[in-house]
Amino acid sequence: MLARRTVLAGFVALALAPALSIAAELPDLKGRTVVIVTENAYPPLQFVDPKNGQAIGWEYDAMNEIAKRLNFKVEYQNTSWDAMIQAVSDGQYDIGMTGITIKDDRKEKVDFSDPYMRSQQLMLVRGDEKRFTDAKSFAALDNGLIGAQPGTSPFYTAVYEILDGNEQNPRIKLFETFGATVQALKAGDVDLVLTDSTAGEGYVKASGGSLKTIGEPLGTEDFGFIFKNGSDLVAPVNAAIAALKADGTLDSLNGKWFLDYKMGE
Repeated sequence: MLARRTVLAGFVALALAPALSIAAELPDLKGRTVVIVTENAYPPLQFVDPKNGQAIGWEYDAMNEIAKRLNFKVEYQNTSWDAMIQAVSDGQYDIGMTGITIKDDRKEKVDFSDPYMRSQQLMLVRGDEKRFTDAKSFAALDNGLIGAQPGTSPFYTAVYEILDGNEQNPRIKLFETFGATVQALKAGDVDLVLTDSTAGEGYVKASGGSLKTIGEPLGTEDFGFIFKNGSDLVAPVNAAIAALKADGTLDSLNGKWFLDYKMGE
């Protein structure tokens, strides 16, 4: 990532003209209010700053920049993950953002933006964990427990790629939020949490050595914002995402939140 940012910096003059052209062509939403819902439980994508209680993160910065370029006002609201997709589908909110994996079955309920980030699922464990080192050795640990949110990609990966395909397997302990699964991991109530690499990196950095990731990645995921089916916001947001990619803004946010930011400092 550092190398890519350096290359972008070196070619900023060449990139400037097309980026400005894209920006000039972005739709103008004329100051309308857009209600955006999130969970605030996926650092560094979106979370509550422990220093001041403010909601911050990669997705907030990206969405605020999208709102600026498209000329709309943002109203942020908060809900749980298990309620989010249905709530957006029902039109309670205009956009949902919480590191949502783009999946075909979810497209039956909501429209997705183009991907704004690619992530991989990793195994998050306590820093002193030595009983297992990968998915196979965890599966062989009869009393090992996984913490997961129902209906999420990590839940299905745990069921079908690590365990036996039984969604009722008692080795999976369910929690309402991703943050709760991590707290259970720290407390020793579960032994493993599957996380996308973005959230996992944030938790490991903030843990002071009490958490680590192990094993090989268990899959690749593309993240997108979600909208009610047929929303007129999809095309403008896609245009803005393309502009943010073209002018290096998304790379800059990656540097800020995945390299520079130190949780709690």
